Amino acid sequence: MSARGRLRGHLPAPTIRLRLTLAYGGLFLCSAAALLAITYVLVHHQYTGSFFIKSGRQGVVNFQGSGKVITNGATNAFAVPVGPKAFAPNAKIAIAAAQGQSDSALHQLLLSSALALALMAALSLWLGWVIAGRALRPLRTITDAARDISASNLHRRLDLDGPDDELKQLGATFDGLLGRLETSFEAQRQFVANASHELRTPLTLERTLLELALSDPNANIDSYRHTCEQLLAVGEQQERLIESLLTLSRSQRGLDSRQPVDLAAITAAAAASVDHEGLALETAIQRAHTTGNPRLVERLVANLLSNAIRHNIDGGSVSIATDTRDGHAVLTVANTGPKIPVSELERIFQPFQRLEPARTNNGRGLGLGLSIVRAIADAHDATITTEAPAAGGLRIEVSFAVGG
Repeated sequence: MSARGRLRGHLPAPTIRLRLTLAYGGLFLCSAAALLAITYVLVHHQYTGSFFIKSGRQGVVNFQGSGKVITNGATNAFAVPVGPKAFAPNAKIAIAAAQGQSDSALHQLLLSSALALALMAALSLWLGWVIAGRALRPLRTITDAARDISASNLHRRLDLDGPDDELKQLGATFDGLLGRLETSFEAQRQFVANASHELRTPLTLERTLLELALSDPNANIDSYRHTCEQLLAVGEQQERLIESLLTLSRSQRGLDSRQPVDLAAITAAAAASVDHEGLALETAIQRAHTTGNPRLVERLVANLLSNAIRHNIDGGSVSIATDTRDGHAVLTVANTGPKIPVSELERIFQPFQRLEPARTNNGRGLGLGLSIVRAIADAHDATITTEAPAAGGLRIEVSFAVGG
């Protein structure tokens, strides 16, 4: 390691407060030194020995008159002999004396100014240190809070006081970030707990079926076959759950790239292939193009359509439509069914959240369909609008940005 590197390793790290203090002091010192130099040059140029001759004013040497007296203020006078022969030597003596006084005064001015400059530079450094410390106090508060806050105490907030300046705005932004992190961590913990429960249930069922089959003394080929068929059904449910969890996770990470998506074609294909189980299916497909991930958009449409069919009533109906409105490609899915409280509209988009059993006519749902819809919509910067008609059912509208 070089000597410079070793020296740098022994020196304390230059903090922002120290750098600001040195910057304040350096700027003051440079500006004061420049002012002192300009003042000295101007004074030196103005008050020299020749000034006493050239000014022609009272209070200085004056050879413009008869030459009888050389005045230096009201109280001092130099007697000068009258006559041409005595004029030049006395003028040189007066100029030399004036020049000496001028040089002495300028030297004293320079010394006094340098001393004042040194004192003011020290004072400016101290004031800069104090002011920088006060200005950076909110930043230290934010740093200490960020160092202390962990996943277990995300409920803490800074709540900085003082004027509404950049540091207070930074504190408010930090508080907002903590709020979003707290919500995200809480949702993540709830999701993990729910996913663990949902995965534990089929595993427990599989274990129970196997134990019953093995403990049955009268078991035969048919009973074992029936048990195997039940295990396969449970395994399929697990596969669908895991696939849904993976889709939800991929959607929450966002999109790596975008490509043109024909929303109308995807919706028409989904409506043509779905089994609407005796429900009336109405379609109104119009041109609608956006950009994004076609496979994820297909999953969004399929989940909305499946949700509308699953959570319906006997003899009900489902309608699905696409169009372009106000610069957005819009997908609308509506169905009939029991009345949904407005307070429950937000909860149905959370993972593993189901409304009362009366809303569904079968138990095939995993509780992830609309959660995946929201995650895919968020990944595509799309907005979701939900409406619960007074007559019952649900209307969901997804608005994408128009693409090529």
